[in-house]
Amino acid sequence: MGSGGTHVSGSCVHPGVPPQLEPNVARVGRVASRLCQELRLARPPVCRQAVQLFQRDVVAAWARSVLRPPEACGLLLGPRCGHWDILGAWNLSLPAAPKPPVRPPLPPPPGAPTARILFLTDLHWDRRYTPGSAAACPDPLCCRGAPHDGPGAAGFWGTYGKCDLPLHTIDALLAQLPNASSHTGDGSGDASNSTGGFAAAYWTGDIPAHDVWQQSRGDQLRALRTVTALLRARLGGLRVFPAVGNHEATPVNAFPPPYVRGNQSAAWLYDAMAEAWQGWLPPAALRTLRAGGFYTAQVWPGLRLVSLNMNFCSQANFWLLINATDPAGQLQWLMGVLADAERDGEKVHIIGHIPPAHCLHSWSWNYYRIISRFEGTIAAQFFGHTHLDEFELFYDEETLSRPVSIAFVAPSVTTYINLNPGYRVYEVAGSYPGSSHAVLDHETFILNLTEANAAPPGTPPRWQRLYSAREAYGLPAAFPADWDLLVRRLQDDEQLFQRFWFHLHKGHPPREPCGGPCKAALLCALRSGRAGDPALCRPLRPALPFPRVQELWRQRQLC
Repeated sequence: MGSGGTHVSGSCVHPGVPPQLEPNVARVGRVASRLCQELRLARPPVCRQAVQLFQRDVVAAWARSVLRPPEACGLLLGPRCGHWDILGAWNLSLPAAPKPPVRPPLPPPPGAPTARILFLTDLHWDRRYTPGSAAACPDPLCCRGAPHDGPGAAGFWGTYGKCDLPLHTIDALLAQLPNASSHTGDGSGDASNSTGGFAAAYWTGDIPAHDVWQQSRGDQLRALRTVTALLRARLGGLRVFPAVGNHEATPVNAFPPPYVRGNQSAAWLYDAMAEAWQGWLPPAALRTLRAGGFYTAQVWPGLRLVSLNMNFCSQANFWLLINATDPAGQLQWLMGVLADAERDGEKVHIIGHIPPAHCLHSWSWNYYRIISRFEGTIAAQFFGHTHLDEFELFYDEETLSRPVSIAFVAPSVTTYINLNPGYRVYEVAGSYPGSSHAVLDHETFILNLTEANAAPPGTPPRWQRLYSAREAYGLPAAFPADWDLLVRRLQDDEQLFQRFWFHLHKGHPPREPCGGPCKAALLCALRSGRAGDPALCRPLRPALPFPRVQELWRQRQLC
């Protein structure tokens, strides 16, 4: 079972196991558990625990939907078992007010203030992480259990493999930041000496570990409260603006629409978030957070933040089987916030967990239209989820040639899978009359695990700057047009592409090189701010058939 969802993949043609699913929890559970084991998707104990955890919510959502048995089989077991496409097309009406004239962003005038924003995503704290335990195992998450002798043991600060992070590594990251209550490190080229203080922090979710087959609500709330308390202790009075990740819920990805009431609603999670984050967010933001997991708040005068609950666009959210048309009215609400900001002369930063191109088709295309309409108001977009260092470009809808926005996708704090721990710092235009509040540059910092784990016990880890975007890629600025030009340069400059590939994986790329099809699929992804649109990739060369591009995308590990 993949860590990112409730789907199991592979052939479901197995004699004697007809998937005659019906709204009966016990029967569905027996069939799913048997198939999980026969397809060797996980060890039998993991299969049984996962099915036990998911079955009641999945059946409840299915019973309210219009799925027929073949569609249910395709949803649960993959396309070889059946086809499902009940999430039909839908369109929202854009505001009637005409779009203001487009004014391209300009660099700040000499002497204008800039601001630094700390960006954290995908921390994935594993409270059962055990240094010295097996780093390789048959389960979806390793580095747990009893220590063992010999090679392949989990390192103290983290491990390359299917492992998440111990709390002391997350604490070490926060402790060496400029706004932290104390500093660690030797002061030689580390993050704390190379940056000034932060004006704000954006934190886009995924707090718990990847042990999705055995998580209780109590486990999720413990992770939420523990990590929130750690952020408060280390960052002091710095304002933190969080977003909801897909791993915050249990079962993972299970975010029912607000009209689902009672024990199966998400109120247990949203109420706990509102309680934990009330010192950071104003009362109006807490109200919409409790209602649907999204909110808006002012960062500073002239800059507004919108935090989206991207689980309402996720194909892995089985509750959307009931109705996937703008769940919770979030996009309609977003247009209202943007219209008010446009009227009031505010700029907007949008944060969320799942990047827009990874969303359901109709949601993604409606969101793309909204970004295009409000390009003069939306200064930047920030996401996480993939654990990699990438971006998604947005183009004007008329010609798909003029870059209008960019969604930055920042690397994870966790090592999952085979990565160094990392975090991001954005430099943005600061608060002054006429400020664009646009991103001017960004820096990525990592912890080299090989170096950190080899140091003598008690040695504080040294977090180091991996790169600056403008410096590494020779960008004149960091506006959408500059990133569009970078994609074009990546086609022809192999040395530049290999540098990007190295940064994409936080300084620890896979051993397999990224050949022609891999490169074409990656560049196509960088141009794709919405799901399933081959037109966005046509300017690239050499052309790769879009079904092949989508196949390569599916092979990527999403978290």
